[in-house]
Amino acid sequence: MSRNRNDLIKGLYAITPDEPDTADLLRKVRLALLGGARVLQYRNKAATAALRLQQAKMLRELTHEFSVPLIINDDALLAQQVTADGVHLGGEDGSVAAARAVLGSAKLIGVSCYNRVALAHDAVRQGADYVAFGSFFASTVKPDAVVASLEILRQARIEIAVPLVAIGGITATNGAQLLEAGANALAVISAVFDATDIQGAARQFSVLNFS
Repeated sequence: MSRNRNDLIKGLYAITPDEPDTADLLRKVRLALLGGARVLQYRNKAATAALRLQQAKMLRELTHEFSVPLIINDDALLAQQVTADGVHLGGEDGSVAAARAVLGSAKLIGVSCYNRVALAHDAVRQGADYVAFGSFFASTVKPDAVVASLEILRQARIEIAVPLVAIGGITATNGAQLLEAGANALAVISAVFDATDIQGAARQFSVLNFS
């Protein structure tokens, strides 16, 4: 990736569904990328380590084809194995420093900060390249997720210089208010990958006003 680091995390940030069929996963992701997804995070909580490695390798090839960053969920070692562009860390996934030691200075590290701006400040101090907040709306993927308000984004936009990612129940309709509040990217699973027309669903996000 040759763009400015802050510009890498912007737009529709597609997160893969738990899809055991690799061919079908690649088909779905290709459609999302054709529709304008600007970032892809590989996340498959149900897969074995072998399947995760296989799928991540193939997604690495596909994202290269579209010149889109590939971020691996939770697993810096897997990100290193497939030469992904970075890793995304949740609250239980280890420190930024540990991920940085594995991946080096050139890779992207994102951190989930839920509904706490203080966590985002800590993450940035540790060297995170972007931070994520949510859930902003009811999520079928994480129905028990903590709830974040628009005010969290407004405060973070004033105080934090790295890109802000919003996640949780986001659609092309309700996403606009998150962008107005300060989000740079919208992280989406269901609204894209559960759609009958995946490419069309992704395209609906691509016309939003991402700053």
